[in-house]
Amino acid sequence: TVKCVGMISNNLGILWSQRGEIETAQTYLESAEALYNQYMKEDGNPPLDPSEHFMAEEEKFTDQERSKRFEKAYTHTLYYLAQVYQHLDMIEKAAQYCHTTLKRQLEYCGYYPVEWARNAATLSQYYLSKDCFMEARHCLAAASVIFSQAGQVPSAEDDETEPDHQDLPERKAEIARCWIKYCLNLLQSARKLLEDNIGELDPDRQLELKAQRKKEEDEKEKGRKKAVLFGTSDICDSVLAMEEKVSSVYPLDFQEAREIFLVGQNYVQEAKEFFQVDGYVTDHIEIVQDHSALFKVLAFFEEDYERRCKMHKRRIDMLEPIYADLNPQYYLLICRQLQCELADTYYEMMDLKVAIGNRLEKLDSHTVKKINSLAQFAIKYYELFLDSLRNPDKVFPEKLEEDVLRPAMVAKFHIARLYGKLITSDSKKQLENMQTSLEYYTFLVDYCEKYPDAVPAIETELELSKEMVNLLPASMERLRTKLSSFV
Repeated sequence: TVKCVGMISNNLGILWSQRGEIETAQTYLESAEALYNQYMKEDGNPPLDPSEHFMAEEEKFTDQERSKRFEKAYTHTLYYLAQVYQHLDMIEKAAQYCHTTLKRQLEYCGYYPVEWARNAATLSQYYLSKDCFMEARHCLAAASVIFSQAGQVPSAEDDETEPDHQDLPERKAEIARCWIKYCLNLLQSARKLLEDNIGELDPDRQLELKAQRKKEEDEKEKGRKKAVLFGTSDICDSVLAMEEKVSSVYPLDFQEAREIFLVGQNYVQEAKEFFQVDGYVTDHIEIVQDHSALFKVLAFFEEDYERRCKMHKRRIDMLEPIYADLNPQYYLLICRQLQCELADTYYEMMDLKVAIGNRLEKLDSHTVKKINSLAQFAIKYYELFLDSLRNPDKVFPEKLEEDVLRPAMVAKFHIARLYGKLITSDSKKQLENMQTSLEYYTFLVDYCEKYPDAVPAIETELELSKEMVNLLPASMERLRTKLSSFV
């Protein structure tokens, strides 16, 4: 009886789920789950399958077949519960049920390899959001191993071959993109742990984390592995071999970061093979942006400023051609993202060249030219971004929308700073640059006075702008006095 009621609840839950009646589905599916647990606790033997009531005695299933069918029905319950919890935004619970479903599908050989791999890769992204890198890597390694079975082994889903084999290149590229996100998130999380208050690598923190890691590593891995392992021993061996290709612990120096970067970069090439710019514009650009982000975070670990500059130059070389080919009429949001990223990258390179120049006894003309050129390019892209916010009459908005408030204010602040960094021996030109710089700093201060609710978004930039609004007029007056004495 328990079995029959469980099967009815299960089927009703699946039916309501497919109709989009999520809360009704949840009630029936949770009831089916409770009945399964009750039956296994009270009896434990595989029950009769409903279809056996209509079979002759000699046609009835063996206990092994009954058990397989019963467990398959329960796996379906968990599969639909995972979807229900996701619809209800119960993300943690959805992930837990998804993980159990995937584990059971492998255990009872009831899965389509491509679908299983896709679900495991998707689950990895949940673990990434929680900074659970070992679990995320395990899901991705399992996804890659199981995906390689596609078309080679018949599915135990009634011994059918998995449909949609023409989608294989796309599915493979999707898994590659999940690997890119894994490598990028691991590097970015490590940077957050290691950076000081000005965004540079803190050597004391680095030493401290290396010592701490030595102590913790072994016990932590042993304890957590038990909870996440997928599959039978032969699958586990393949998954383990896959896992060994990339670390799941925070990289703490350039060499460790570079190893993760290279894995990510290989998956970038793999993803781009399918998601080409012709036909997949948005996907292709997102992959290139991830590639750029990989270089950006690797540069954080690099001590040599010249080499760091070259990494940022690689970012420019991959982003500029894409931006040049985009029509802002159709891809405005992406154009804005690229304008900001290109501006920030040139800004970063200019700062690095200034730091290199400060180490020289005397600034040579080549370094001066380079600093000015980088600053001008940064200004150009920040201005392009700010111009994209203007209305059709080319008027800048009086009040900025919340989603562009911080980017616009940071662009204004950086332009102000960049005009202050331009190097010229022409005092008149220097005065003009200081005046422009002051105008941009003043814009920030005035805007925040008019719209105080903008202050929390740009507190640091606002404080510095206020200082500059107070300091610059005096500096400009001194320069004017100096100029007039030469007239």
